[in-house]
Amino acid sequence: MFVQTEVTPNPNSLKFLPGKKVSNSGPYEITNKNETQNTLIRNLLSINGVEGIFLGEDFISINKKEIIKWDEIKHIVISFINDFYSEGKEFVIDESLEEEENSNLNELEQKIVKILDQKIRPAVARDGGDIKFKEFKDGVVKVQLQGSCSGCPSSTMTLKQGVQNLLCHYLPEVKEVVAI
Repeated sequence: MFVQTEVTPNPNSLKFLPGKKVSNSGPYEITNKNETQNTLIRNLLSINGVEGIFLGEDFISINKKEIIKWDEIKHIVISFINDFYSEGKEFVIDESLEEEENSNLNELEQKIVKILDQKIRPAVARDGGDIKFKEFKDGVVKVQLQGSCSGCPSSTMTLKQGVQNLLCHYLPEVKEVVAI
């Protein structure tokens, strides 16, 4: 198996592409190895300097501490991913891990989520991250950035010039977008 890597806009995040399905349950982020029994995730979070893991449909984003160099840990990450899939496993996650709260949203919030899902999430996923709607109140949309987007130096610009402009264009009720 050949695991490819892609750089992301965040210098402390790298996207690993195993060429197989990763998450069969939607995007998933984890930063504490004690919160999962998954062998691969626990092993990756045990690597010195790894701060978080984000699982997309077909990629794994690893966030590391700034003082650690990719040359020091990249080969270990690839080895763990290869070992995991060589055991015959089809995907890393195959169960519902989070309850979807979108069923209780009002009409405007549903429109916000639809725009995020259709127009923004695919672009953010290409960079190894995700964006989740959290709240809309008094013209302000609150979102959570995950994966490579979390802690990325360009995430503020992306939020303001990309996400905020797009939402304001389609929904005049939206005045601002902030990350929580």
